[in-house]
Amino acid sequence: MSVRIVRLGTPRATREGTRIGTVRRPPRGVPKSQFSKQNWYDVWFPNLAPSVATMKLGQNAVTSAQWSAFVRKYKAEMAAPGAKHALDLLAALSHTTDFSVGCYCENEDRCHRSILRQLLIENGAKVE
Repeated sequence: MSVRIVRLGTPRATREGTRIGTVRRPPRGVPKSQFSKQNWYDVWFPNLAPSVATMKLGQNAVTSAQWSAFVRKYKAEMAAPGAKHALDLLAALSHTTDFSVGCYCENEDRCHRSILRQLLIENGAKVE
């Protein structure tokens, strides 16, 4: 059992389990009834997505310093009680069931899911 970090909208891996979208907004132009069928996500969970302001910092980051500022801000948001409880829950679930969390970004290195991976591991998650 484990959690996978995935790019939403890509083909599912074997034993990926429930796909959780940790994104601020649903995919544009896709009816809700098609989210799962088109491999976007099964459950939308924006609680672990960066705030709109923080998301814009990440999207506009060109330099390492700008990316570092995004990382600090996102980590601060994830340290808030609600997000921390969600991370703890997902970490615990990763030891009993397969599931995945993800975002739309093409490059995981410049996406909040790279930090989310790190935060899940720090919270004791079994990450594949």
